[in-house]
Amino acid sequence: MHPDSGLLIETRGLTKDYPMGNSVFHALDGVDLSVRKGEFIAIMGPSGSGKSTLLHLLGCLDTPTQGEYSLEGVPVHTLTPDDLADLRNRKIGFIFQSYFLLPRANVLENVELPLIYSRIPPAVRRRRAMESITFLGLEGHAKHRPNQLSGGQRQRVALARALVTEPSLILADEPTGNLDTKTSLHIMELLKRLNEMGNTLILVTHEADIAAFARRLVRIRDGRIEGDEVVS
Repeated sequence: MHPDSGLLIETRGLTKDYPMGNSVFHALDGVDLSVRKGEFIAIMGPSGSGKSTLLHLLGCLDTPTQGEYSLEGVPVHTLTPDDLADLRNRKIGFIFQSYFLLPRANVLENVELPLIYSRIPPAVRRRRAMESITFLGLEGHAKHRPNQLSGGQRQRVALARALVTEPSLILADEPTGNLDTKTSLHIMELLKRLNEMGNTLILVTHEADIAAFARRLVRIRDGRIEGDEVVS
């Protein structure tokens, strides 16, 4: 892989196999993908196509069976589990359909969490968490617990948490799957705004109207990329 200052992600022959009895399921089957800094990409495909598997590999939540993955020039596929966890915490922000907020922690504490893992001093992490919360318009809810918030507010908390480490990459897996249409569009407008500010986003979705917010569409089927086009 040749160094390129504008290249954020490069994968070559990325493969993920899962044993199933006497056979093997090829969740990913040799994926080549390049992502430049500042892109907004939607990954689409039918259920079981491999789109979430690909997102998990890009997010260092899983390791490939074969192939190479470079993130900002770092050969991810060669890292130890501890180094993977460190890279994931420093470089990647996650947004999931189910929010994954701690129910007994308030909004501020939930957003602070990644900074605790990074051993950021308490005063600094509280300031940065409040900045992220304020950016998402949640400053009036900093002391509220997740069960006191609407679905859209919870997803904004998850987005604030994803942003608090100032990551190189934001990964979103069906981020509007639990939201009504109006709230979904609001979340997507926020993601679009983040991209316009320079953040790199990769979004997995099965909804065409959500994918339409992205500027590049990657279609995946049977673990292989079958389409890759700039859409706006």
